[in-house]
Parts: sequence; structure tokens; C-alpha cells
Amino acid sequence: PALSYSWLFNSSTLDLQQDSRRFVSQATGNLYLAKVEPWDVGDYTCAVSSAQAQHQARGPPTALTLRGDGVMGEYEPKIEVRFPERIYAARGSSVRLECFALGK
Repeated sequence: PALSYSWLFNSSTLDLQQDSRRFVSQATGNLYLAKVEPWDVGDYTCAVSSAQAQHQARGPPTALTLRGDGVMGEYEPKIEVRFPERIYAARGSSVRLECFALGK
């Protein structure tokens, strides 16, 4: 069934029409935010829904905070792996493992 992704900001639905800096990928559910501003600080929660299943689920809130110095790129590289230690897959299926790196 097709899934639809949306995000909440401080418990209110995030209005993407009013802010061109924000984008939600309907392929991955990821929220992209360009040029973070002080008013972007708060809790972000992903909501996934299926019209066919008539069900919606929400993840836990993720807090966005600003760095005190406001500078990025001068920090040691940080690598986050976005998959569990073990992935189960059916023979012939496709598996996608993502990795994200931040740093200079």
C-alpha cells in the first residue's frame, strides 16, 4: 500500500506550503530543511499514513537545536549508520542501506 509522509513541528502539522526551505520526500519520508533559523528550533515528529489501510503512525519527537557557535564544517567527521546490525531480506528482493556523514 502507498504510504504518505508528513511532519509535525511542536505538535502542530508542519505547513510546507508557507516555507520553501522545507521539503518532505514522499519516497523516503525524510524532512529536508535548508538554512536553519532560530525559529526552526523545536521538536519534529514524523507521521506515516496509509489511506488504503486507514491507519496512521507517529514516531517519537526529535529535537532540533542550534549550535552555540553557529559554525558547521569545522568539527570532526561524524558518521551515522541508518540501519540495524542485522537486516532480513527475502531472496530476490532489494535492500537499501544508507549512511550519512557530516563534517569537514
